[in-house]
Amino acid sequence: MSRRGLRSLNADAVSSWTDPGTGTSAFVVADGVGDHLPAARAARTVAAVAARTATQSSAADGILAAQAELLRQFPEKEADAVLVVAVVPPSDGPCDIAWVGDCRAYRWNGRVLHQITTDHTAAEYFRSLGRNPARRFEHLVITSARTVTPEAIGRATTGSSHGRFLLSTDGVHKPLSMTEIKETLVGCATPAITAEALVEGALRAGGSDNTTALVVDCG
Repeated sequence: MSRRGLRSLNADAVSSWTDPGTGTSAFVVADGVGDHLPAARAARTVAAVAARTATQSSAADGILAAQAELLRQFPEKEADAVLVVAVVPPSDGPCDIAWVGDCRAYRWNGRVLHQITTDHTAAEYFRSLGRNPARRFEHLVITSARTVTPEAIGRATTGSSHGRFLLSTDGVHKPLSMTEIKETLVGCATPAITAEALVEGALRAGGSDNTTALVVDCG
């Protein structure tokens, strides 16, 4: 589910791909940096490339392939995006996660909601130094698909791929509390209903950004 919010266009994008040979699936949510057409095109490009590449290699390699394609297609610096990639095996096993910027991945395992990713924002950087950041730094990303170096890509794995996964742009997870996200993931019957409830809840909570939630039930 994706809504434009109060922006002039929706620069969020989603993509998924399942390798027909291995059954490995990749899911991607991307958020264009800015409220303009180059940002929307960048998000669509990196989401599609990352999903296809990640099933063949890794979530981080999907981001690097997306970066190469972005630089090839769009030399202008305005075309940029942040994204999160989740690679899910065909049977229960570790789920491979990689990200840049402030798109997030969560997993509800039936008992506990885990936020798998850590935002690559100036605010999070200042918190790591023990400082209390100003609110304006919450939206200032320090990595992106265009600028990230391989070692700066966020990486994580889950112990199991069973459960309900949420990939979201900041238009969803910043207006909603962890408790609200958990209650929605637990209380809704299907991924489609869950994604719609998260987006609608974020907008009702005062969200004005592009608002996108991708929910996947595994196992």
